[in-house]
Amino acid sequence: MKIVRVETFLVPPRWLFCRVETDEGVVGWGEPVVEGRAEVVRAAVDVLAEYLIGQDPLRIQDHWQILSKSGFYRGGPVLSSAVAGIDQALWDIGGKTYGAPVHALLGGPVRDSVRVYAWVGGDEPARLVEEITEQVEAGFSAVKMNAAGRTSPITTLAETTAVVERVAAAREVLGPDRDVAVDFHGRFGPAGVRRVLQEIGPLHPLFAEEPLLPEHGHLLPALVAASPVPIATGERLYGRAEFLPALAAGIAVAQPDLSHAGGISEVHRIASLADTYGAQLAPHCPLGPIALAASLQIAFCTPNFLIQEQSRGIHYNKDADLLSYVVDTEPFRFEAGQARRTGLPGLGITVDEDAVRAADRRGHAWRNPVWRHADGSFAEW
Repeated sequence: MKIVRVETFLVPPRWLFCRVETDEGVVGWGEPVVEGRAEVVRAAVDVLAEYLIGQDPLRIQDHWQILSKSGFYRGGPVLSSAVAGIDQALWDIGGKTYGAPVHALLGGPVRDSVRVYAWVGGDEPARLVEEITEQVEAGFSAVKMNAAGRTSPITTLAETTAVVERVAAAREVLGPDRDVAVDFHGRFGPAGVRRVLQEIGPLHPLFAEEPLLPEHGHLLPALVAASPVPIATGERLYGRAEFLPALAAGIAVAQPDLSHAGGISEVHRIASLADTYGAQLAPHCPLGPIALAASLQIAFCTPNFLIQEQSRGIHYNKDADLLSYVVDTEPFRFEAGQARRTGLPGLGITVDEDAVRAADRRGHAWRNPVWRHADGSFAEW
């Protein structure tokens, strides 16, 4: 079997899909994207496809090595995301060829269902009580919210108080048996986030996500030691080498993104690395159905898996949603906040190719917002 075609599709709201076709008619799908830079990743996939044409798609690990390491300049979000989507597609082909789900090829399931959480509040949290109530009524036992919108370099009393009040409101609705995760999105400075973590500690968040920017990783050990809240990070880390210092710093939760951190192959290795540090895995995934399907395959076979992010109803999804490009929505039917394991081959989903091609004709040019402080200076988004 040989790879004969690699195609990419720029589909709303902000995604990029990849289709890998073989001469035997087996097709695999992946989701290689950097949100806000989808066109750039598309170009990277085109370059990597030059190597793939004519290759045996089942040599997945060998292809990962070549795609990731054969160029003198390696790594970074664009290349790692391009490799990630191709890797997902190759695993999809592998599963379809062998008639097994990817998690079976990775050693078999360790659980029958995967706990998932829902997003609430948007970029600048609002309507929290109503939105959390809706998710609880829908059966979810966990939600995630941004701590705040744009934030001063060192948080003011008013900003700190507002975060505490939001988390307290969430806890009031959720009660003691459900969870709230708080995403800081790197918006808080190191001093400010230490102050806020102390204040929200008594409200028992599941974890505090990305409390520091990735370039401030050298500050993680002190933050972890001081924080009463478990620390999670990793959506902007792209491989094992970048996760190693974060894990050594004592983070509780590793959050690689299956569409950024080298795909199924590399995240499977990151999960094992995290396990040696006693850390849990909670894959980042505010993306589309292929990325979520890949994430669930990892979740089903990973002993130290914690919880899975998913994008249904997320504030970024304006022109399409998680279910817009799949033929059968059953794999994404969450019961009591759980995704059930299936025996469907490959990634376990059937992509609606007609819908994808039609969406690609419309395309998109999504860019993340650019925020500024009141004085006109740049603010982290």
